[in-house]
Amino acid sequence: MTAAPERLDPAHYEPRRVPGRLLELAGSPDTLAAGRPGKVGLLELRYTRVGERTELVHRYQKSPLQIVRPLYIDPLRPDLPVTFLMSTGGGIVQADRNRIDIDCGPGSAVHLTTQAATKVHRMEFDHATQLVNLTARAGSYVEYLPDPLIPYRDARLYQHTVVTVDPGATVLLGETIAAGRLARGERHAYRMLCSDLEIRRPDGEPLAMDTVRLEPGEGGEGVNGPAVLDGYDLMSSLFAVTPLAPADTVADTLDEALRPTSLTYGVSTLPGECGAWVRVMSDESPALTRAMRAAWDALRRLLIGVPAPDLRKS
Repeated sequence: MTAAPERLDPAHYEPRRVPGRLLELAGSPDTLAAGRPGKVGLLELRYTRVGERTELVHRYQKSPLQIVRPLYIDPLRPDLPVTFLMSTGGGIVQADRNRIDIDCGPGSAVHLTTQAATKVHRMEFDHATQLVNLTARAGSYVEYLPDPLIPYRDARLYQHTVVTVDPGATVLLGETIAAGRLARGERHAYRMLCSDLEIRRPDGEPLAMDTVRLEPGEGGEGVNGPAVLDGYDLMSSLFAVTPLAPADTVADTLDEALRPTSLTYGVSTLPGECGAWVRVMSDESPALTRAMRAAWDALRRLLIGVPAPDLRKS
């Protein structure tokens, strides 16, 4: 399939804004520049309720982004497709420009995740960007729970996620950021990692925003303060925007799920009582994975009455 001209317009895949500190690092790459073949990854998915289940009715993909066909592997929700987002390039590299657009139609139910952790490779002259636009329409139930983001030494990335949620829709949204390839001694060795999350209504009314700016500097001193990572190696966030339960109940459910763990976390309701969210800090990946699964499972049981399925990726 040949990409439509508007998809290859930089205005389509370049962020409207990039943090100034990241732009200061810009330079002419000694590899393929932004916009060249293979440097613009595009993925468009549209889901619609068809009869008794949700189906993927539109897909456009441009390498390095792609998916495998949706799988109906949730035994207690056979109507709900599980979609694995993939990259043929083995991660995000210098001057990559990725854009993902996901539209979940009225009454649809979808689980979206990644095949594995997203690796952000070393960058010496330019930065990479990834835009994610997720729309949940009336009565839909959407889970977007990607695996961790792992920045390698000298990585530079800006990620902008915009979630548009109808008042009658539910979205569970997760994000995990690692300090780097810890087994190789790359603890906060990346150059800069910036992430903006916006959650809003279809009319543009803002519900919540989460801004992350990680610039370690020498020895990681720039991210080890109490208002940043406080010396931890892993940070996870889970947002639940939903009309299916009161915000206080959603927050209490998250707290009860995480209280048995020994991890550091904080839970609060979202503005306007539209839901709740939690941020969890840890130095141990398996412990954090178990904790976030427990939180996901508890939210599922509360909101749709079924447990989280076992999605084995190994």
